[in-house]
Amino acid sequence: MKRSDLVADTAITLLAERGMRGLTHRAVDEAAGLPPGSTSNLARTRAALLELTLSRLTELEMRALSGAYGSDSYELAHLPERMAEGLHVQLLDRRRTLARYELALEATRRPELRRIYDEAGRRFRDPAVAMLAAMGSPDPVTHARNLVAFGEGLMFDAIAGAGSVPTLEELADAVRDLLAGMLRAGDQRTLGSTSRS
Repeated sequence: MKRSDLVADTAITLLAERGMRGLTHRAVDEAAGLPPGSTSNLARTRAALLELTLSRLTELEMRALSGAYGSDSYELAHLPERMAEGLHVQLLDRRRTLARYELALEATRRPELRRIYDEAGRRFRDPAVAMLAAMGSPDPVTHARNLVAFGEGLMFDAIAGAGSVPTLEELADAVRDLLAGMLRAGDQRTLGSTSRS
């Protein structure tokens, strides 16, 4: 593992366990088992450490959700199940999701972090726009924003709210219902024909 990834992964864990106040260069060195000053050599300032951590977090989340971003008819037909799998992975990795909430709040106070956070968000929304356009959405930009917001809200409710963690089947049903509502004027066959028990 690259040292930058080790530092960022350790910072993600610290954010989840201790919150923003618990994330320091020294804490990362100690938790990662690195010599003192290693994290400072890699990310000189706190802002640099936060940016490194957010970039790594985005990379890990993109990897987790990669299965949902297909472009051919097979992928589109199975989009609810694939999105459910991606959301389920996010929900099961509470460490990563909690760290992102910490960074999201911090980004409201740091313009330089806000810029990176917004760019990371586009990496999720833009493929969703393309997928929804291919599925016949009459307004793919708005629908993509709603789809991402739905996923965000569901994760927040399960991890930081009062909700429980949904099963894969429950997630797929929820995504299917949302897409059916968005695409009601389009071809419903693209959503698959899985029936509920």
